[in-house]
Amino acid sequence: MWQAALLLPVTKDASTLQYLTHINQRTPLVPINLVVDLGGQFLWVDCDQDYVSSSYNPPYCRSAQCSLAGNNGCGECYSPPRPGCNNNTCSLFPDNTISRTSTSGELAADVVSVQSRDGSNPGPNVTVPQFLFTCAPTFLLDGLAKGVKGMAGLGRAKIGLPSQFSAFFRFPAKFAICLTSSTTSKGVIFFGDGPYNMLPRMEISSNLIYTPLFINPVSTAGAYTEGEASVEYFIGVKSIKINEKHVLLNANLLSINKTDGYGGTKISTVNPYTVMETSIYNAFADLFIKEAETMNISRVASVAPFGVCFSRENVLSTRVGYAVPTIDLVLQNENVFWRIFGANSVVQVSDDVLCLGFVDGGANPRTSIVIGGYQLEDNLLQFDIARSRLGFSLSLLFRQTTCSNFNFTTNG
Repeated sequence: MWQAALLLPVTKDASTLQYLTHINQRTPLVPINLVVDLGGQFLWVDCDQDYVSSSYNPPYCRSAQCSLAGNNGCGECYSPPRPGCNNNTCSLFPDNTISRTSTSGELAADVVSVQSRDGSNPGPNVTVPQFLFTCAPTFLLDGLAKGVKGMAGLGRAKIGLPSQFSAFFRFPAKFAICLTSSTTSKGVIFFGDGPYNMLPRMEISSNLIYTPLFINPVSTAGAYTEGEASVEYFIGVKSIKINEKHVLLNANLLSINKTDGYGGTKISTVNPYTVMETSIYNAFADLFIKEAETMNISRVASVAPFGVCFSRENVLSTRVGYAVPTIDLVLQNENVFWRIFGANSVVQVSDDVLCLGFVDGGANPRTSIVIGGYQLEDNLLQFDIARSRLGFSLSLLFRQTTCSNFNFTTNG
């Protein structure tokens, strides 16, 4: 039997640093550019402009689809019916997690077509005839990359892309992301199980390190109902080390407060760089500076948005980026850690300046550490929703491949 699995290409937008993908939607099919939102609740698209489809279908209020989507209100529309505006339909709250704006939008279903995958080979496009999504007004696109029509939510909600694809095609509730560091080549999102083959003939999933995924009992969405849990992906960072030395920080901030949902560590594709609560950031940056000094790396003036920058003089290049202090996010025990090398820890901002690619998130953020896109690039991350665990590869540069080495075009 064919092992159903799907592919989406991912590109990095040079001007916004957002990660973009596209799907085909509607009848007739139209390519729709979307921002990838790892923790987003569902697919939402602008229905105000040019949404034309003979297969658009808004489920009726109190229908099974509305219940699946977790909707909590019925909508009326006081203008002629059109996509996004119909009577006796249910509404959800599409969320632009980059501008931090939410609004109300109509739940709808329409045809979605994506590329299938058979092992290492791309397959034909396959279709979901009634894929649930939410319509949004055009203003919700503010702050998104040029040409984008919405956001693709990969969160663990029942109508997130992973859940809908796995339910329709009957494959495991599992997906993997591999973001490219290049703005000229494509990374990939795999839905379904491995293998995850990269050129030159390399299978990535055999060496993954696993850590539990945690559920924050309080929603982190822009608008939510009391009692709703977050659909974002949290991991249990217990401590941070730089060059094997512990960062002295308040460990309480690393746990999720079960009452208000504050604290913890989540993974995000909408934050370009990892964001840390102020006291964590300061302790982290101080130790990184000290360790850099021991390697004869000298500080220079900061370059926004970064708080710590260095001269590139005396910094060697290695297979995994610049030779700077290594960073370890220590997970369930001291033997399980996510090691971050120079390719994911420092950003080259000019010919002679490197900056620490982590930013200060303020004194009382909702989440203490948000691991951002730059730290994820050229690492394969597998989100196993069914088993509530994350598998991660560490830098693929070690294995002399990258996330742009998936073969989208030919058999091989």
